Amino acid sequence: MVPIVGAMSAVQRRLPVYKKILEENKKKWMIKEFLEYRLSKYGYIDSEILKTPLGTRIVIYAERPSRIIGKKGAIVKEISNILMNKLGVENPQIDVIDVSKIEAPEMFPKVVAYRIANAMAKGVRFRRVMFVAVRQLMEAGAKGFEIVVSGKLSTERARFEKHTYGKLYKIGYDAKNRVRRAVVHVLLKPGIYGIEVRIAPAALQYSDEYKIKPPTKPEAAGQQ
Repeated sequence: MVPIVGAMSAVQRRLPVYKKILEENKKKWMIKEFLEYRLSKYGYIDSEILKTPLGTRIVIYAERPSRIIGKKGAIVKEISNILMNKLGVENPQIDVIDVSKIEAPEMFPKVVAYRIANAMAKGVRFRRVMFVAVRQLMEAGAKGFEIVVSGKLSTERARFEKHTYGKLYKIGYDAKNRVRRAVVHVLLKPGIYGIEVRIAPAALQYSDEYKIKPPTKPEAAGQQ
């Protein structure tokens, strides 16, 4: 009977492919949520999680990499230990990349949202902060953007204020996969404020902007 029980337990441990994919995606989501919670005050923007033969490679994109790395790599070591011991990540290898070396920081909505949130937390009026963000995005060459700040802005009742510019799709494939979006919350004395930023980067080309060249005749091509 013992071999049969062992065989049954081995079969139960074999998960279908779709369940393995769900488990992997769930673990990636947990890692991203943890990194955003732990590093939100240190200029964290986004992360990529890649499976390698040696373990799990985690690429962190940050506005200020030195703050995330910490003194002598203390913060990175702490994060590695938590990921390995509490989230079950196999041999985590963390790389921190400065987004300014890849693209203008203003092209990342989380950077803009955190700048607005930090300024509001310091007592700067929301409208002034929004105008500064609009100017920075226009100077950076954004193709289009939308900034929405919601909460108790000037009255006891919650409302929102929105600034838009350029060409920005909000539905469809481009809106879901190409337009960048981030939502950040900040807690102030009147309550919680929400900051939503959508950005169409300068280099973005929408699906309806591609032009199909008309076919050329073989005779004309031969004459050339």
